[in-house]
Amino acid sequence: MRVAIFGAGGHAKVVWDILVAGGHEVAGFVVDEPQAETLLDLPIVRRPEELPPHDGLVLAFGDNRGRKARYEALRAAGVRLVSAVHPRAVVAGRVALGDGVMIAAGVVINLDTRIGENTIINTGATVDHDNAIGAHVHLAPGCHLAGGVTVGEGAFLGIGTNVIPGRRIGAWARTGAGAVVVRDLADGVLAVGVPARVRP
Repeated sequence: MRVAIFGAGGHAKVVWDILVAGGHEVAGFVVDEPQAETLLDLPIVRRPEELPPHDGLVLAFGDNRGRKARYEALRAAGVRLVSAVHPRAVVAGRVALGDGVMIAAGVVINLDTRIGENTIINTGATVDHDNAIGAHVHLAPGCHLAGGVTVGEGAFLGIGTNVIPGRRIGAWARTGAGAVVVRDLADGVLAVGVPARVRP
C-alpha cells in the first residue's frame, strides 16, 4: 500500500518508520505550511492531491484536539484514513482497532480491548485485557494500563503513566509524566504525581 503522512515533524518520522517496517510505501508528507521541501528524501506538500497517487493517509501529529479536527475534516472530504501498526507490536486476538490508529514498536495490547479511531499508542506502551480506549487518545511512550481501564475521548496520558485495574480516565483528561493513577479522573482534569492528584 502507498500511504501519505499528514505531518512533518518527529512524530511523522516515527510513522514513516512504522509504515516502511510494515512493507508499505510512503508517498510523501502533507502539512499546511511546509518549512522544507523534503523529509526523509520524500516531498513535503500542502495538499494530499499534490503527492503521487496513494491509497490512504495517516495523521502524524500528537495534539489530540488538532488531530480530531483534521481527522473529521478529512473523513468528511472522503479521504481514506488508514492505520499504522508496527510489525513489532503485539496485538492480541479479539482486539478491536478503530480507523486511523497508530501503534508503535514495542506496544502490547491484550485481548478484548477496544482502541478508538485516530488514537496513538506510542512506543513501548502496554494496554492489558478488557480496556476501552476512546477516540483521539494519545498514550505516550511507556504508559502501562492494567486490566479493565477506560480512557475517554481525547485523553492524553503522559510518558510513563501507570493506571491500576478498573480505573476510568475522563474525556480530555491529562496526566503528567510518571503519574500513577489509582483513582478515577474526571473529564478535563490534569493529574500529576505518585499517586496522581488533580491540580486545581
